[in-house]
Amino acid sequence: MNSAFHTRCIVLCSVLVAGLSVLSGRLVQIQLVDRQRYAESSRKAYHRTEKLPASRGTIVDRNEEPLAKSIPVSTVFVDKNHLMDPKLASYGLAYQEASAEPGWNELDPGKQRHRINVLRGDLLARETAEVIAQKHLAYAISILARPLGMRREELREKIESSKGKWLAIAKDLPEDLADQLRDEVDSHWIQGFEFENSIKRWYTAPDLATHLIGFTGEVEKPDDEGKPHTRVLGLFGIEASMEDFLAGRDGSREHFRDARGLIVPGNAESLKPPRAGLNVKLTLDMGVQAIVEEELDAGLTEYQSKKGAVILMDPKTGEVLAMASRPQFDLNRKENIAENGFNYAIQTIYEPGSTIKIVATAGALNEGLVTPQTSIFCHNGFYQGKGFIVKDDHPASSLSLEGVLAKSNNNGAYSLGRQLGSKRFYDYLHDFGFGKKTGIQLSGESSGTARNTGNEADFSRACFGYATNVTPLQLACAYSAIASDGKLRKPHIVKSLIANDGTIVEDYQPEVVREVLKPKTAAMMRSALQKVVLTGGTATRAAVDGFLVAAKTGTVQLHNPKGGYYADRMITSLVGMMPALDPAFVCVVVVEDPRIPGVKHQGGLIAAPIFSKIATRVAAHMNLQPTEPFPSPLASAAR
Repeated sequence: MNSAFHTRCIVLCSVLVAGLSVLSGRLVQIQLVDRQRYAESSRKAYHRTEKLPASRGTIVDRNEEPLAKSIPVSTVFVDKNHLMDPKLASYGLAYQEASAEPGWNELDPGKQRHRINVLRGDLLARETAEVIAQKHLAYAISILARPLGMRREELREKIESSKGKWLAIAKDLPEDLADQLRDEVDSHWIQGFEFENSIKRWYTAPDLATHLIGFTGEVEKPDDEGKPHTRVLGLFGIEASMEDFLAGRDGSREHFRDARGLIVPGNAESLKPPRAGLNVKLTLDMGVQAIVEEELDAGLTEYQSKKGAVILMDPKTGEVLAMASRPQFDLNRKENIAENGFNYAIQTIYEPGSTIKIVATAGALNEGLVTPQTSIFCHNGFYQGKGFIVKDDHPASSLSLEGVLAKSNNNGAYSLGRQLGSKRFYDYLHDFGFGKKTGIQLSGESSGTARNTGNEADFSRACFGYATNVTPLQLACAYSAIASDGKLRKPHIVKSLIANDGTIVEDYQPEVVREVLKPKTAAMMRSALQKVVLTGGTATRAAVDGFLVAAKTGTVQLHNPKGGYYADRMITSLVGMMPALDPAFVCVVVVEDPRIPGVKHQGGLIAAPIFSKIATRVAAHMNLQPTEPFPSPLASAAR
């Protein structure tokens, strides 16, 4: 045998053996080493997970009137890989051509599919991939633009300008429109369009209790393929604080697509049903809420103010029946939230003025230091301390404890505070709930400040309404202790959690925080506060025909952020309860910075008439029976 030929044979065989060895090694790598990676890649190419959104729980008032509910909507996505894939796009073009042929509608489904496959093969043979993709895009746009509410040019621009693989071209589509679009996509064999079900929150009375109910927002997170998925999340108010109960749990349904991009039916194990959220029943009474908001708006308009709040509570349970803050916003539109989203009722802290005088008076009564008729020396309107002065606009030599409240005398309140002593005074201040959060089931609550600095000037000012910061809600809770049995109760806004079948999952009961006053002291304070509304008191304009009212006014200079106080800008307030002997409700009214000319900016002239109008209407709404002759001569004289 020729030596050169033998050598060439050996080299050729070596090359073949080496090549086959490389191929064998590659096959081993694919089958064993990279098997999982390729399987995962194939799975991603044909596997789809469809989110089945959980129905978010409904929020209702105490009478089960819906306040916030969920509406099913859909988002339409474009998968540009499928939309522009010629092997998939050719199905849509083949259907377009076949459906235009004579006799198409007479063919049975099997023959129609056969004809589509024949035409598809012809298309792939005669057209380039680019031409097929562009024709399919034009075809899809011609079918879907109008149902989507877009012009063809607009839809094309939206698709072509997107650089990502996934593009959301329409959001929050109503369920019936989404179903119509799904039918169009399926019946026309259009590729690359997918639908994701979701939930949109809708508020039935979007301008009532806005800060209390709150709102949701959408959080977007892409999956492994870059497709964005949205999740509805409570961001404010009850929607945020009760998120864990309202949200429920989303489900999912998995399916696979064949080489044509068509869905292959899955098995039973591919379905994970969603779990609906719980419904939240509030203590709110929307009838009372509407009254409160109407009268607050009317009052702010009349007195030319932009900020204020009203809280109305059941003092025996701590249940909040109404809560309104201004300025406000529309829950469905969500405009100007940055400017108007501040919940004045629980987030604003301000010096309360004379409404805080219940601390020194109730504390002195509770300790047995005085009686309602004890004469309190009021220093003739001028007290000189060490480095500070206590003045009063209506000087008096001496007043009874009831008179100190009725005339809102600063020196009298400080005299009672001195009898208590600063330690006991601040203990009562804290026991009434000032300086700490109330614990209401709402996000963003402020705690205020009620610090014993050890400074006598601060102590004197704290006795009559300065050097302490409170929220309207804290005042409502403190006065509710006086209106009931002397016990401070945690404010209560959520009544129960209810499943969709009506089962009560959680029933929130009233919660006593502590006993602040003896029941006898609370009764004496109610009687004393009645005198504030009678002739000679500071709250005569808070009177209500047919009822005895107990109340206290407050007026304080508005703090200047640059230091000190504005000379001509006030915060006016009133806290009232009715009927006075056994109150059905406590109502706090706060109006910040009234600007109306010709009227003194005082709680008795600004906040008191707003309270009177609210109380009159709420009494009728609650069907409270008058306790006094109607119309009351005292009430008529007060006007």
